Amino acid sequence: MRKICTLLFIFLVVFSNANSQENIIGDWNGALSLGGQQLSLIFHFEKVGATYSGSLDSPDQKAFGIKADEVVYENGKLAVTILKIGLSYNGVLVDTTISGEFAQGYFKAPLQLSRRKVEKKVVIKPQEPQAPFPYLEEEIVFHHINANFDMAGTLTLPKGEGVFPAILLISGSGPQDRNEEILGHKPFLIIADYLTKKGYAVLRYDDRGTAKSGGKFEGATSLDFASDAASALAYLKTRKDIDATKIALTGHSEGAMLAAILAASDPSINAIIMLAGPGIPGDQLLLMQQELIATVNQVNPDEIKENTLINSSLFDLIKQSNDLESATISVEKKLKKISKALSKSDLEAYGGKAEYVTQNLRAYMNPWMYFFLRYKPAIDLKKIKCNVLALNGSKDLQVPSKENLAALDVAINNPGKVKQIVELPNLNHLFQKCLTGNITEYGEIQETISPEVLEKINEFLTSCWN
Repeated sequence: MRKICTLLFIFLVVFSNANSQENIIGDWNGALSLGGQQLSLIFHFEKVGATYSGSLDSPDQKAFGIKADEVVYENGKLAVTILKIGLSYNGVLVDTTISGEFAQGYFKAPLQLSRRKVEKKVVIKPQEPQAPFPYLEEEIVFHHINANFDMAGTLTLPKGEGVFPAILLISGSGPQDRNEEILGHKPFLIIADYLTKKGYAVLRYDDRGTAKSGGKFEGATSLDFASDAASALAYLKTRKDIDATKIALTGHSEGAMLAAILAASDPSINAIIMLAGPGIPGDQLLLMQQELIATVNQVNPDEIKENTLINSSLFDLIKQSNDLESATISVEKKLKKISKALSKSDLEAYGGKAEYVTQNLRAYMNPWMYFFLRYKPAIDLKKIKCNVLALNGSKDLQVPSKENLAALDVAINNPGKVKQIVELPNLNHLFQKCLTGNITEYGEIQETISPEVLEKINEFLTSCWN
């Protein structure tokens, strides 16, 4: 059984050395190839006594100091495991280069590490706007409404005097910066640029514990992230140049879910725009996502079926539990039972039965996953009475369009308001024109976001506010 491939972003990695075992100590640089895009990775290794330790930086994803759970180095062979992101690397040191294979979920790729800083290929994203901009750009800081930390972001405003309608951008899962940067793409920068030129104020912010925002990302749940978005909304309402009666929340993936959570309880929100937002329960969505991603990566159908049955049984235990602690006990017991039936080759991929249980337990049993697997969007969606636009790409493998749009359409009932539920052909989870929708295409596609999506958003806002 393979570990869960979680929503909306990918964490990735690398390492290694020979002759003297001390040679591995220090920094190692690599660039993981993701289609036409490269992801910079930096590993840091230390040794205390006979024990090695390490951590990973992924600068392109604004992720630093990700601690390795295990670093084994012997006779020139290196093995690294980072359980929290389901990642492993196995390499061999030859002279001054470590050659090996990176693996995470269904994704595997060769990766070389060296002491030298890697010079990445510059990939031009033609939609990315360049300064000077025909609007005002303001770096802002706002305090969290119920926690003791500040968050940072960028507010763009049309030039001139006025009280402007505003858009609040809410990012998807994983630690995202204010541009929701992923694999060289900056979709929120492009959305903000487009909408500000249309006459709207737009606020985008760094997630908690990311870039310039305070707080801690690890251990937070979707409800915590919803409170972060609520803090940004509260800040917008304090500004005299913002029309507090015309604020729309625009969320992508999990961010769309957060927008729905807020709109369900805050009648002051005028509109929400759900970009690839979930409509079906979290456990069903994750099972569907895993199956679609495995299928497009040509995993054996029997293996996919087996994984689905196992994951479904674990999710049922989690849904039936009263809290995270009791769920952990039940899931650990189930994983131990499953490990006894696994083949020797399956167990070797994890390093044994104990490691199999530990790695999968870490993947399933954390506060974010516990909340998401038990979350039923319909409960909040039925309470929404504001204007709603829901868009999905027909080739989205992470939030499949037909099932989720149908669920949104059934649950949302906002009489007297605008309601648009739209599937856009041949677009993936990032709303790029694509061939298969596979995650591996994201970086190699030059387009960041289809102009059709931007136009749909503008048409919706015009219908709500004019």
